[in-house]
Amino acid sequence: QVQLVESGGGLVQAGGSLRLSCVDSRRPFTNNAVGWFRQVPGEEREFVAAISWDGGNSHYADSVKGRFIISRSKGANMVALQMNSLKPEDTAVYYCASFIRPYYTSNVGPKYWGQGTQVTVSS
Repeated sequence: QVQLVESGGGLVQAGGSLRLSCVDSRRPFTNNAVGWFRQVPGEEREFVAAISWDGGNSHYADSVKGRFIISRSKGANMVALQMNSLKPEDTAVYYCASFIRPYYTSNVGPKYWGQGTQVTVSS
């Protein structure tokens, strides 16, 4: 059974940085694409970034390109999301999610989700 656990959220001032981490505490997701999504109360959950099983391919939402970096080491059971130049509009609950497939495609949703971690950016 998969259990994704996020960590690293918190409160930061605009322009600051945070680093989120995601691990699968029960089963390594070393062969799966992994992504980050975020959600603001009252709005739909939106895609932020995703990375292939080997770290060789990554995808980003336009709103975070050039500011966020998703990373993983091949064979490592941890995916990180480095968030730089944070803006108040980045405030949301951030969710880690793993896919059945090794590569991310926008037409296939995640199979498993974490519980989420709150990121708050103050102006």
